[in-house]
Amino acid sequence: MSQNSNTRIEKDSMGSFEVPSTAYYGANTMRAVVNFPISSLKFQRVFIKSLAQIKKAAALTNLDLGLIDKEIANTISDSAQKVIDGDYDDQFVVDIFQTGSGTSTNMNVNEVIANLSIESLGGTVGSKVPVHPNDHVNMGQSSNDVIPTAIHISAIDSIINELIPSIEQLENSLRQKSDEFKDIIKTGRTHLQDATPITLGQEFLGFAGQMQRSNSRIKDGLNGLSEVALGGTAVGTGINTHNKFAERVCTYLSQWTGHGIRETDNHFQSQSTLDAVVHMSGALKTLAVSIMKISNDIRWLGSGPRAGFGEIELPEVQPGSSIMPGKVNPVIAESTAMVAAQVIGNDVTVSIAGQSGNFELNVMMPVAAFNLLQSIELLSNSLKNLATQCVDGITPTQRGPEMVEKGLAIVTTLVPIIGYDKAAAIAKKAQKTGKTIREVTLEETDLDPSKIDTILDPAKMI
Repeated sequence: MSQNSNTRIEKDSMGSFEVPSTAYYGANTMRAVVNFPISSLKFQRVFIKSLAQIKKAAALTNLDLGLIDKEIANTISDSAQKVIDGDYDDQFVVDIFQTGSGTSTNMNVNEVIANLSIESLGGTVGSKVPVHPNDHVNMGQSSNDVIPTAIHISAIDSIINELIPSIEQLENSLRQKSDEFKDIIKTGRTHLQDATPITLGQEFLGFAGQMQRSNSRIKDGLNGLSEVALGGTAVGTGINTHNKFAERVCTYLSQWTGHGIRETDNHFQSQSTLDAVVHMSGALKTLAVSIMKISNDIRWLGSGPRAGFGEIELPEVQPGSSIMPGKVNPVIAESTAMVAAQVIGNDVTVSIAGQSGNFELNVMMPVAAFNLLQSIELLSNSLKNLATQCVDGITPTQRGPEMVEKGLAIVTTLVPIIGYDKAAAIAKKAQKTGKTIREVTLEETDLDPSKIDTILDPAKMI
């Protein structure tokens, strides 16, 4: 193979291959770059960080177990920490649409850490001496147990540090508005038709309750992600690894992540399935469905300003039209709804990926990982944005309270007094004549006006 000044020649188990001279990755990674020119999508930095944490923990564990030279182990640990810190993010170049086990990305990380270690020890980058990407960095591991473990750890990291705080921030904003709007009585709606009164605060309390319950579902899903495949190596039998390896690695990972990581008690299910990932993706989809409902309700409640419901005013954050002066649109809620659509679509991909556990190994791990982490990122950012740029600035109008007296559904409280059929007749007459329920009730019944006022008091209907 020819070589120029911008490349070096490396050898792997398949022969020689040309690699950029400045690259810390090696021939295995470069083969993957050539083999998978599919998209611009690469693993998120949190995933690479989690893989590097596994490599660091593995080196320290192998040192603890007396399986690796101390200098090599410590150098690998130091090099892995540089990757964890994000110092070499540009070296992780493999496309998401690659080998289904994620082996190419596992080797990308192995090669970068090995070459950083070689460089620090004064060796020649690409020589695999004195640190070998397979024999040393990957010791006790297989892509088949490392990649699913990294999926779980990166998802836990993102959920705990990004998503849960965002959910709680939005829930708190909604609860604050619920309390602020607790005395604003308006017409409820079912089937998009007028229903009995409700307070604007109660509507927002419903939104807050959705966030609270989604938070609980996601926290429940963390338990499944805490169980990792590490220790199963190729097919779940643990070949070529020490029987204490996974337990010790998990101890390190638990310390660093602040979350209890444990080796699975059934390696055969943990490598052949993505069930815990599918479960969490489902919880994220449920959250997405919730924010789609909330975003759409907020858009409708704020529609107008003249021809819509106009019961709330949304913060004005940017001009809404390139042609209609003064138009302001509910762009934050629209953005959130689009995120919800993306997350729902991501869940379909994760579900399909989860079905691809052919015998002893799932072979759609990279795309499942990418979509799960993208959903977490999108939800984290959009929930925070919805809270700060929209919900926190919502103000009520008088439109809701003004429409209560004109509403027809308040006739419901007359049913126990005059019966369903007569109450329905009053509602129909009010609709036909344009009169209020109160006015028609005075005409059609012999009830005392003061009693009618008491029966039709909206404050007693909520």
